[in-house]
Amino acid sequence: MELRHQLTPHLTKLRLSGMLQTLEARDRQAVDGHWSYIEFLARLLEDEVERRSQKQLALRLRRATVNGTKTLETFDFAFNPTINRQQVLQLGSCDFVRQKRNVLICGPTGVGKTFLACALANQACRQGRSVLYVRLPRLLPALAIGRGDGSYANSLTQLARTDVLVIDDWGLAPLTDEGRRDLLEIFDDRHGARSTIITSQLEVKHWHASMGDPTLADAILDRIVHQAHTLDLDGESLRKNEKPE
Repeated sequence: MELRHQLTPHLTKLRLSGMLQTLEARDRQAVDGHWSYIEFLARLLEDEVERRSQKQLALRLRRATVNGTKTLETFDFAFNPTINRQQVLQLGSCDFVRQKRNVLICGPTGVGKTFLACALANQACRQGRSVLYVRLPRLLPALAIGRGDGSYANSLTQLARTDVLVIDDWGLAPLTDEGRRDLLEIFDDRHGARSTIITSQLEVKHWHASMGDPTLADAILDRIVHQAHTLDLDGESLRKNEKPE
């Protein structure tokens, strides 16, 4: 105990609280297991690395505004056996992020589009990637406001630099000309440089017609759909069996 009191101010000053939290437990394990000094130190360092990793992960998830409970481990594949589980798990490896490719998740309401998008975003956060979740019906008005308050350029920069951008509810509402041009700016910055996950109730083949301007639709979709992974979901709504709170 005396040794702990001696070490506490030094570990605190060095910001090694991960070691401090497990010091006594590791000390007992070292005595019982006859660890060498090097092994004892190695275990303490592992504790500190793990603490920092978890802290950084929590920070990434908070910045991403992603629901941390929506993970691949908690997704109920049995509810919808039509989902290509192998494809989803392969996407969970985040190879698509390393390859700078997009993921398009389409299907009717309630079949798990947002859940899977957030689950893939969680996987990316675990791998140290920056992530941002947005809903398109809120993103475009926020950018419009940014033109007036001076935050527009900074918002575009943040969207461009984010490793994995999740855009939920694509095609839910008609686009304005300003909205279409904002999307072109976003995807022109991200094309070939970052990955985007998009969810939509519309099949990809209907996206062009829904955008309202064929010329801008061509330019935007060329930057989104090319070499993208597509998940087409079907089946009953997951929400049907949810109990009201």
